[in-house]
Amino acid sequence: MPRRAVRDETGRYAVLYPLVAEAARRTGADAVGLVDVGRPAALNTAVDRVGIRYDGGPALGDPASPVQVTAATVGGRPVPATALPPVVARVGLDRAPLDVTDPDDARWLLASVPADDEERVALLAAEVALAAAAPPQLVRGDPVDALPDAVAQVPAGALPVVTTTWALSRLAPARRAAFLGRLEEAAAGRALAWVSAEGVGVAPSVPTLGDRPASGHSILAVAVSDGGRLRVETVGRCWSRGRLVAWLPDAP
Repeated sequence: MPRRAVRDETGRYAVLYPLVAEAARRTGADAVGLVDVGRPAALNTAVDRVGIRYDGGPALGDPASPVQVTAATVGGRPVPATALPPVVARVGLDRAPLDVTDPDDARWLLASVPADDEERVALLAAEVALAAAAPPQLVRGDPVDALPDAVAQVPAGALPVVTTTWALSRLAPARRAAFLGRLEEAAAGRALAWVSAEGVGVAPSVPTLGDRPASGHSILAVAVSDGGRLRVETVGRCWSRGRLVAWLPDAP
């Protein structure tokens, strides 16, 4: 399959870390396996290995990591300080995945950033190098049809946490609904969680809190399995792809 233009830059970690940690807390998971959907290089699977600082809030992740990101918070409530349990599996699902250990794929990924933006190039290069040190297992396929195969890569005893960050908007509405159906099928056989950062009204079954579609911000949600069905809850909002975060006052 021909390579497509990609935009897979740092910034998602500031929303993903507390979302995955919250999913693990709600299910009592001692270990998680990350299943990153729709990001060609599956860089989200390195979320436990970066350092994250929030203004007026906690520092999460690895303070010694070569990848450090910052985020501002609004609304007067900091993101939860819950730490991630051990990540025992890293899986990427995409139609045309990029292997961060392959020099050609790494160069293609870096080419997604304007060469004259040296700060962004350096940050993405550090992120690619970090991911290459613990590379994800890549599953090539449709994000709906191949989802069960990707989830199956997470060993028994670990909670599969499916992550979607601005990926579902590339699917037609009917396929988004089918994605949710596949998640619930997988949840019928084992505990499972789904965390999402998507535009308002994009992720199926995620409450929009009355926000309007195309409003310029995204909804943060956590879903955990309950007897084969997913209980989905909106826990926050974010702007600028995770650089500005608001955790809802009534969220746990």
